[in-house]
Amino acid sequence: MNKQQIQIISNSVGVMTHQAQNTINLLDEGGTVPFIARYRKEATGSLDEVKILDIKELWTKLKEADKRREGIIKSIEEQGKMTPELLVKLNNAYHLQELEDLYLPYKQKRKTRAFIAIEKGLEPLAKVIFDQKENNILKKAEAFLNDKVANVEEALQGARDIMAEWINENVDARNAVRKIFEREAYIYSKVKKNKEEEGAKYRDYFDFNEPLKKVPSHRLLAIRRGEEEGFLSVTISPDEDNALGALDRIFLRGLPEPKQQVEEAITDSYKRLMKPSIENEFATSSKEKADTEAIRIFAQNLRQLLLASPLGQKKVLAIDPGYRTGCKTVVLDAQGNLLTDTVIYPFDKPTEAQDKILTLSEKYQIEAVAIGNGTAGRETEDFVKKLPFKKAPQIFAVSEQGASIFG
Repeated sequence: MNKQQIQIISNSVGVMTHQAQNTINLLDEGGTVPFIARYRKEATGSLDEVKILDIKELWTKLKEADKRREGIIKSIEEQGKMTPELLVKLNNAYHLQELEDLYLPYKQKRKTRAFIAIEKGLEPLAKVIFDQKENNILKKAEAFLNDKVANVEEALQGARDIMAEWINENVDARNAVRKIFEREAYIYSKVKKNKEEEGAKYRDYFDFNEPLKKVPSHRLLAIRRGEEEGFLSVTISPDEDNALGALDRIFLRGLPEPKQQVEEAITDSYKRLMKPSIENEFATSSKEKADTEAIRIFAQNLRQLLLASPLGQKKVLAIDPGYRTGCKTVVLDAQGNLLTDTVIYPFDKPTEAQDKILTLSEKYQIEAVAIGNGTAGRETEDFVKKLPFKKAPQIFAVSEQGASIFG
């Protein structure tokens, strides 16, 4: 763990750097999220479970990136292609996407169109065209005709294939297209041929489109289910002209003849290589966001369900039993709102404890008493049952399972 990683976590989660550092130390020591949230407040600055979980998830991703970086550096060094500048970039890349973009030109590739063109000896021609400083491209292409390259058009096509791969592997180009996806991408879904009747429950998405950044999580997940079940074809795409325009601004800069060839390579690179790759990225990331949002909503609904009183709306006195530290005691109104809290010592100061419970019961018209079934639970329950209430409340022993997690 280094300072930059801590700063990334601090900025992303919205906590102080010392809070991030201390939380990570506790996680690395084996602490669980509930344990840290409840019993290590002094170290974390009272971070709640949500913040601690966010830190844990981001820290896990950064550690995965560290492992991937090691593998990438080793691979490039084995190829004899590592440079000091590239090593600095790799060591300053903390996210998997950044690392994969930097590694893309050095990945062991299958036999791509660019690979075949390089084998035919067309890489020098591609470099001349890509520089866009010389006209007479047809004449220059003639110099590359051989037993593997039959004519000028085949030479130019090979050069364009090589340039298309260079464009696709350019980090600035990929980031420019990603920004356009972020701002403008739409998700499109269409019903597959002859699946109209079988996939009728997805009828709303038979011919559907919506901005990706605005589509609600439940709708996106429904579309993805329809795709997984084989009823829908789904694509994510921004305006093609805008994407190509962004690439043109990066790569088009020279004389007319070579510029035309580069422009064709840009179009081919975007359609055949870059767009499918970045579309997959956004399909994955949008699904992850939708899953996270769906889980958040589910958790919120479940929380309300679990917090609903099984007795209905009753005024409750709740006791958390304990010997040495006493019994923490609270009073809740019929809606579950806290009215007051105190600590009683039924085993050390029984008379005082009795007076406190009876006073609270009378003052707040207590209808039920809930007593935790942990340490001293049975003894506390016996104590309360013997008290001389004017109007005896219902008394329940309640499970403390899950209240604290230590390991």
